[in-house]
Amino acid sequence: MAKPKIKPEIGTEKVVSVSPHWNVVVLNDPVNYQDYVVIVLTNVLGVSHTQAKKYMLKVHNEGRAIVWTGKLERAEMIVLELQQWHLSAQLEKNG
Repeated sequence: MAKPKIKPEIGTEKVVSVSPHWNVVVLNDPVNYQDYVVIVLTNVLGVSHTQAKKYMLKVHNEGRAIVWTGKLERAEMIVLELQQWHLSAQLEKNG
């Protein structure tokens, strides 16, 4: 007796999963001097003095600034390091 041929009805679909990005947000605080914030941002983020000053002014004028966006693990490390320098920093999901 011949085996019946069964054609599977399973379709395959390619799904591309993009891990969400996270924002590192620095918040304004009444404690840290503006020059200190610039120094911390240049050291932690590796940005230029000019870019760090732009971030600092945005924090000062608007109360917050997104200073970095990327993968969760790196974002967590940056937030922790900014907090160790006594800046108010937090994570938020991008988008």
